[in-house]
Amino acid sequence: MVRVSGYVRSTLAAVTAAVAVAAGPAQAADTIKVGEINSYTALPAFTEPYKKGWELALEQINAAGGVNGAKIEVISKDDAGKPGDAVTAANELVSREGVDLLMGTFFSHIGLAVADYAKQRQVFFVAAEPLTDAIVWQKGNDYTFRLRPSVYMQANMLADEAAKLPAKRWATVAPNYEYGTSAVAAFKEALTARRPDIQWVEEQWPPQGKIDAGSVVQALARSEPEAIFNVTFGPDLIKLVREGTTRGLFEGREVVSLLTGEPEYIDPLGAETPEGWIVTGYPWDKIDTPEHKAFLDAYQAKFNDYPRLGSIVGYATMMSVGEILKKAGSTETPALIEAAKGIAVATPLGPITYRAVDHQSTLGAFVGRTAVVDGKGTMVDFEYRDGADYLPPPDEVRLLRATN
Repeated sequence: MVRVSGYVRSTLAAVTAAVAVAAGPAQAADTIKVGEINSYTALPAFTEPYKKGWELALEQINAAGGVNGAKIEVISKDDAGKPGDAVTAANELVSREGVDLLMGTFFSHIGLAVADYAKQRQVFFVAAEPLTDAIVWQKGNDYTFRLRPSVYMQANMLADEAAKLPAKRWATVAPNYEYGTSAVAAFKEALTARRPDIQWVEEQWPPQGKIDAGSVVQALARSEPEAIFNVTFGPDLIKLVREGTTRGLFEGREVVSLLTGEPEYIDPLGAETPEGWIVTGYPWDKIDTPEHKAFLDAYQAKFNDYPRLGSIVGYATMMSVGEILKKAGSTETPALIEAAKGIAVATPLGPITYRAVDHQSTLGAFVGRTAVVDGKGTMVDFEYRDGADYLPPPDEVRLLRATN
């Protein structure tokens, strides 16, 4: 039995009902246009399940009557993993397609670019996946809200477990862009606060998608760490695991690894999955809460496939948009902003809220260890960590946002 925040659980029917026709002002138009942007060609392993997630939510919202009588239409564009393309797509969606709001993005630097566009053009934007803290803190703005738990939140979840390890000498490896650098900074700060005796003996910064795994593994081994914090994902993670296993890098060493337990990244490893790593992830086949079971049944019935973490993100993002629109009773940007502050949204992982102070949702993450079962990588000994428990107090956030 998975412990999920201790909330009283509801079925998917309750989730759907949350965005059904409500007693409120009717929308001016019969259709609400939502502009959606993501890195579909650059990272299909995550974004394809993500798209299925929001498509399922959209179908449920519209089948239940839409939002205050208006149906939602999503116009989707691919940013090809490039910030410039994402901004161009956002501008086309707003200027040419006349969308009422924006949602989506995956990579942190792309999310930041679209968030800045939203600020400049005064367009409401729900960032789905970008993990950088800056999008809601140092570079946060009135127009941007973010769903996924940030690197700060997930790093602190992992640091809780890492602090229990006897290891004192730590090395890090992360992709050399906003997500990687901010994740390492957050984890180092969190673990050092819990364990002042920690020594940081090596940092490796391979370019995203172009890791030279042999040289990275060699450099890590030379520093003789007792534990490693890994932030690589996707094909880079596979290369790191294979090279590290071949060279014995992980033998007798603890590894703490961000995102590795997500099906998008652990499934391709298969029997090569290293055992015993402490990870964040999504053990979809072992969660037995009513609302997740209802989501899983609906997802599998529609797509004849199992969900990935991207599926949860896409679904919860679209449900968030529906709930915000319903509460706002309007598609005007100021009304959407006010409606989103403090709003509660039902998701397959339990209820969440978007904090008024920084526009960060309280969606959490599962923390556990990796294992190989029947030749496949999986998560074991896991527990859901409520995102609300891993956010800094409002006064600290106000100081961070004041610098913007």
